[in-house]
Amino acid sequence: MNTAAVAPRPADQWLQRYYAGRALFSAAWVALAFAIGRSLSPAAVGLIVAYPLWDCLANYADARRNGGLRANPTQTFNAVVSAAVTLAVIVSVPRGFHAVLGVIGIWATLAGILQLATAVSRWRSADAQWPMILSGAQSALAGVFMLRRAGDASLTLGVADVAPYAAFGAIYFAISAIVLALRSRPTLR
Repeated sequence: MNTAAVAPRPADQWLQRYYAGRALFSAAWVALAFAIGRSLSPAAVGLIVAYPLWDCLANYADARRNGGLRANPTQTFNAVVSAAVTLAVIVSVPRGFHAVLGVIGIWATLAGILQLATAVSRWRSADAQWPMILSGAQSALAGVFMLRRAGDASLTLGVADVAPYAAFGAIYFAISAIVLALRSRPTLR
């Protein structure tokens, strides 16, 4: 028997590490969000500010690593949007978590559309983009759901209300990382 590795596409090794890192960050964020619950404590504020900030840094790093910012306009725009949302979350905190969730809902919708567009543009150059397409579409829909919840003054909201959204993101990133890892393993011939 001969074992041979399937030649990974050039972007796949980076993406495998990138997707795994994003999955781990999101999983840790979700665990902390559920631990904090519905409070608007300083820890909750720090956590909700960290989420779009992390997305900004991650999109920036990935765009730079895969041809540069000009070659990746959807990710570059996603990084800019996430930076602006980080500031908008900070500004909205004094208004309460309904306002924060509204900002996060708008961001999730826009970031989902941009993630979907990025995955579609990478379809031919990188493997494991179908989970990213699903993730982008689901993010956009989750954003609309969060906006509806943000508008319902009868609800008590907190950082835990964003956790399911982040959990699905972690799952999709993990699936992409696993698919890329499996595709780069030696095969038996």
